[in-house]
Amino acid sequence: MLADPLNVKRPEWLDQEDVNIFYEAVKGFIEKECLPHGDRWEKAGVVDREVWTKAGEAGLLCPAAPEEYGGAGGDWRHDYVFHMAVSELGVDGWGASLHNSIVAPYIWHYGSEEQKKRLLPKMISGEYVGAIAMSEPAAGSDLQGIKTTAKKDGNGYRINGAKTYDALLGPEEGQGFFQLMEQLPQERLQIGVQAVGMMKRALDETIRYVKERHAFGKPILAFQNTQFKLAELKTKATIAEVFCQHCSDLLLKGELDAATASMAKYWVSDTQCELIDECVQLHGGYGFMNEYPVARMWRDARVQRIYGGTNEIMKLLISRTL
Repeated sequence: MLADPLNVKRPEWLDQEDVNIFYEAVKGFIEKECLPHGDRWEKAGVVDREVWTKAGEAGLLCPAAPEEYGGAGGDWRHDYVFHMAVSELGVDGWGASLHNSIVAPYIWHYGSEEQKKRLLPKMISGEYVGAIAMSEPAAGSDLQGIKTTAKKDGNGYRINGAKTYDALLGPEEGQGFFQLMEQLPQERLQIGVQAVGMMKRALDETIRYVKERHAFGKPILAFQNTQFKLAELKTKATIAEVFCQHCSDLLLKGELDAATASMAKYWVSDTQCELIDECVQLHGGYGFMNEYPVARMWRDARVQRIYGGTNEIMKLLISRTL
């Protein structure tokens, strides 16, 4: 179990009974159903298909989906703790965060009534695994749903092809770009939240390592340079978590604007990469071995600065408010 190295006080909107119960349920599910298989999934490059249906049975998928379509009727608070738990415990290859908080909201916000009734219950149960794509013929954008087909082999289920499931999300063509713009602030904040979770895990792993690893007859943590480095990293991670909580408060009030969400996405993901790079350095040569979690975190963190809009684009969006 992760020992939270930050211990940031949970804000009132997050420290509520239903949210805490859901958080503990997600952590318990990950510890039982995901972590024992993590190394195998890493080597195979695919997670077991059954983990989706088990997560659906446990009520962990699409927690913010409306109740009339089979969801729990939750909100961003439940998504927040889901993303945090997944990143804290290290199940980065499981695409449930994308499924829960990016794909499903497009359907209940913009889909037709027929699409909502047909697709959402299957996503909530784990029967369908969500993905999203945007086509851009002649620079116009139409948001599309993607259905993936799976074929079972010795390693579990592998994606065997992808085809357009719904040619158009909602009744009107050419709205994909506008739909994306409305949902991107939450998506970008989600990237920041996931980054914070991984930073916590990297710090926890590194603090444990420098306490156990000795050099010149004493633990690495006893050296002042190690202490100062970790003090800097803990400070940065704490600032990142507090800022993501501030942005979450704005999102829940319907006040999170594109520029502020861009700040969360770019600064937190940049800081995530800087922090994990320092953690690799504190591990020495072991930090570059794939058997150590910090090496895999270093690899996986890099894409955070690219998807959801590159960090250069985030700065461009922020600069327009000057």
